[in-house]
Order: sequence, then structure tokens, then C-alpha cells
Amino acid sequence: MIDQFQRTFLLLGKENINKLKNRRVAVFGVGGVGGFAVEALCRSGVGCIDIFDGDVVDITNINRQLIATHKTIGLNKVDVLKERLLDINPDVKVGAYKLFYLPETADNVDLSVYDYVADAIDTMTAKIELVCRLKALNVPVISSMGAANKLDPTAFKVADIYETSVCPMARIMRKELRKRGVDALKVVYSEEMPAVVTGRKTGDGSVSYSPRQNKTQNRPLSYALSYRPVPASIAFVPPVAGFILAGEIVKDLIK
Repeated sequence: MIDQFQRTFLLLGKENINKLKNRRVAVFGVGGVGGFAVEALCRSGVGCIDIFDGDVVDITNINRQLIATHKTIGLNKVDVLKERLLDINPDVKVGAYKLFYLPETADNVDLSVYDYVADAIDTMTAKIELVCRLKALNVPVISSMGAANKLDPTAFKVADIYETSVCPMARIMRKELRKRGVDALKVVYSEEMPAVVTGRKTGDGSVSYSPRQNKTQNRPLSYALSYRPVPASIAFVPPVAGFILAGEIVKDLIK
């Protein structure tokens, strides 16, 4: 019988299709990277997907986020994405959680139930907390490093965190995970040198933008967390990171 997964079946075979159908995956953060990762997992036939994000769609998301349109502005991202996933595959089980994953909210999530987790969170403390908890539970995880301030979608690579270079976020993660005894982490990262951009309000209330050197270099985590440049981004870079995340998860789940 012909169905929506026929082409996937031709590539992966019945056994692997069934493996994906019986797997439960969580994605934390469903913005520019995570939203595309979630949809790719759904279209690949993953049977149960839990999505975590406490944010709503903003007009500034429209340039790069899958679920962002003028009609969805102000709606919860996870609600919009859940509706989209069910329209793609009515049989997929979707858990939509309006939650910002942070150290203070981490106890609200039972990570032990997942076969795989994708970290597409922007906040460093949250990424570190999530990874450390997953490692303690031996739950497979892949983490997305910085996708902002970049223009080259071909510069992404998959590697262990301790084999990364260039990426400022990966540098901080390496340092902090080493302190916590985490000896390995699969990540998607870019070797493109980021252009840090900061925004300043002008006299008329508008915002002007100017390039600036990355001032988090060799700074402690507390400084990196307090330094918040306006994240520049574009339509064709974050989706690539998201698709790579999904691809790695699917390949690992059917091994």
C-alpha cells in the first residue's frame, strides 16, 4: 500500500521504519534550528516527539523560523508546531510543553523516558544543565552550537565537543563540561567565524546595528551569559543545522 512513508521505506526498509515509529525523541528549543529538526523527525517517521519551548512567535522570527508567519505571531511556538506535525502525520504522538528548560525548571522534566534528545536551546546554563543530566542517565543527546551571526550553511560539521574549533559557544561548552566531568558530547557546529552584531537604540527610538568583536573570548561563563549581542541570522543557515541534528538522530536510532 502506498503511504506517506513509501520513499523512506525504499531507503531504510521496513525494520528501520518500525524502529523509528517506536522511538520517543525530545527536542528542547523549537526556534530557527529546533523547529526544522522537529519537522524532519516527524517526516522521517519518528512515532513520538516531545517539544519544549516557553516562547511565543514574534515578528522577528519570520525571517528564519519554520512556524513563524504573520498569522502565528503571538501564539505559543509548541502549539503551532504541534498542529503542523499532526497535519503532516496524524499518527504521530506529540507532547507540547510550554517550558523554558533552565536549572530551576529541570526537575519538571523526566528525561529518562527518551530514546534520544536534541538540544537546540540558546541559553548556555540551560544547555549545560540538560547535557549533564542526560549524560548521567546515559540518554543519547546531540547539541546544536551557535547558528547565529553566520552566512555559510556549508560550514557545519558534526563532531565531539572536544574536537570543535572556532565556534564561541562550543568553546564555552568545552570548558564548562570538562569542569563537570562530561567527557564526550556529539554536537553540530560551524567553523565559520561569527560576526558579532550589537544593537543600540538611537534618539528616535529605532535600533542601529554595528559589527563588533566577540568580547566573550577567554571570559568566564558568568560574563558570557551577561553579554547579549543582538543575534543576527538569516533564512538559510539555522535550518541546515536543524536538518543535520535530525539526520544524526535518525541514523543513530536505526543502528
